[in-house]
Amino acid sequence: MPDDEPAGRRRSRNGKTGRRGSRRGEPDGDGPPEGDALFGGGDTGRRSKRRGATSEEQSSDPEARARAICLRLLTLAPRTRAQLSEALLKREIPEEVAERVLERYSEVGLIDDQAFAAAWVSSRHHGRGLARWALAQELRHRGVEEETVKEAVEQLDPDEEVETARRLVARKLRSTRGADPLVRTRKLVGMLARKGYSAGLAFRIVREALEAEGEETDDAEGGYLDSL
Repeated sequence: MPDDEPAGRRRSRNGKTGRRGSRRGEPDGDGPPEGDALFGGGDTGRRSKRRGATSEEQSSDPEARARAICLRLLTLAPRTRAQLSEALLKREIPEEVAERVLERYSEVGLIDDQAFAAAWVSSRHHGRGLARWALAQELRHRGVEEETVKEAVEQLDPDEEVETARRLVARKLRSTRGADPLVRTRKLVGMLARKGYSAGLAFRIVREALEAEGEETDDAEGGYLDSL
């Protein structure tokens, strides 16, 4: 392999390059994890754009248009009420018509923010290794009400969250071996922080992992805090 060829790429027999696929479902892997497709991951959004609007969405009856838009979006992936409301607003559906359709779909269970939030927490925690804080932020970004967000993230067992953090560190630890303890600490704590883990928990998990390898962590932790 040429020295200047990017890592993770290989040259096929016909001269074209392609990226090696990563194992799906690993918390810290590249690409959409298992379960993300449930929420429109991958190229679902691009496929939906290519399909175009249905005939019902082009109807002169705004209520028929609103129903068709919601049904198409819900068929592609679960959506929150706020996401559907925003989609109807962009399609210039009158507000009172949109609210009537959304209320009806909520009554019959086609829109269920509680179920959406619970499924989101399970999928994103097991697929991406995200902690409660990051999961809550994602749900808020999708318009889920605060009380529903709180109920969903509280379903995540604290012990399970800790074990997930340990698995993330164990997987990343291999790629940091040989580096300065301060550098290792910075990388590992930073990785956990980006996934929503608290500083206290991140430091504890990283310290445990490094000490298990015989690293001296006191100076590393102090140096990391000084660098902030």
